[in-house]
Amino acid sequence: MLDRLVTLFGGGGFLGRYVAQDLLSKGARVRIAERNPGDAFFLKPLGGLGQTQFVAADITRPETLGRAVEGADVVINFVGLLKGDFNAVHIRGAGNAAEAAAKAGARDFIQISSVGAAKDAPSHYLKSKAAGEEAARAAMPDAMVFRPSIIFGPEDGFINRFASMARMAPMVLPVIKPDAKFQPVYVADAAEAIATAAMEPAAYRARTFELGGPEVMSMEEVNRFILRAIGKPDKTVLPVPDAMGRMMAKLGWLPGAPITWDQWCSLQADNVVPPDAKGFEAFGISPRPLGAVADRWLVQYRRHGRFAGAKA
Repeated sequence: MLDRLVTLFGGGGFLGRYVAQDLLSKGARVRIAERNPGDAFFLKPLGGLGQTQFVAADITRPETLGRAVEGADVVINFVGLLKGDFNAVHIRGAGNAAEAAAKAGARDFIQISSVGAAKDAPSHYLKSKAAGEEAARAAMPDAMVFRPSIIFGPEDGFINRFASMARMAPMVLPVIKPDAKFQPVYVADAAEAIATAAMEPAAYRARTFELGGPEVMSMEEVNRFILRAIGKPDKTVLPVPDAMGRMMAKLGWLPGAPITWDQWCSLQADNVVPPDAKGFEAFGISPRPLGAVADRWLVQYRRHGRFAGAKA
């Protein structure tokens, strides 16, 4: 399946860049489709001459998608947001991308969703993710869906955000919704599974894969891990009472607010892979835990950088 052309909507994003790297290493041609393609030019040196293409496209504007999917064997949609117009991006955007792929004659389509996506989910974010899956499969019935839990890695917006807060906090680190559970998944592991499905799709068509790491961790446990990793285990973790967390979330529309109301609603359900779901085992991948790789980049949050070891 070498020389396959794979279009990545949002390929310059956090997960997309890792999938692009995997695909390039497997010999695929990769077309990065972004609203501003220049933001993804850093990917060009990862491939050979002519192996990587860039095109301007916006999944909320169907008229811009034709050139992005022309001649593609596989189309992958990574585009998502944590706040904003979920209907336009997660639902109509996913449908637009899949319809464009079908019209262009692409054989396969992959939709990146989220663990917990469901019609009756507690947040609009998760409901829109589920509706986006349906929109994609309405146009491409054999579409593959990947639902990762919280993804971590050097460029993530989750572990890095809390590490930055932990570094700047005084002796007390407040934690909102401390009992909320996650199954953190390493970005390189998720990317390997997605790239495998793109290159060898026959065994994975029309299936949904839930991607979670080997550990289930609460929000409090994640923050305690970060404090140890950055050499500040003596700081006190202060669980924020739900009543106060709810009040802070109600003010989530303010600039600099720590959490939005919809994010608060998402935290009411654990971000954990269902026990009977198929995931990494379908690809022969053993996912790595947070502790196995996080030290590679959390070192930047230590007071003396890599010259200061993590404390036990």
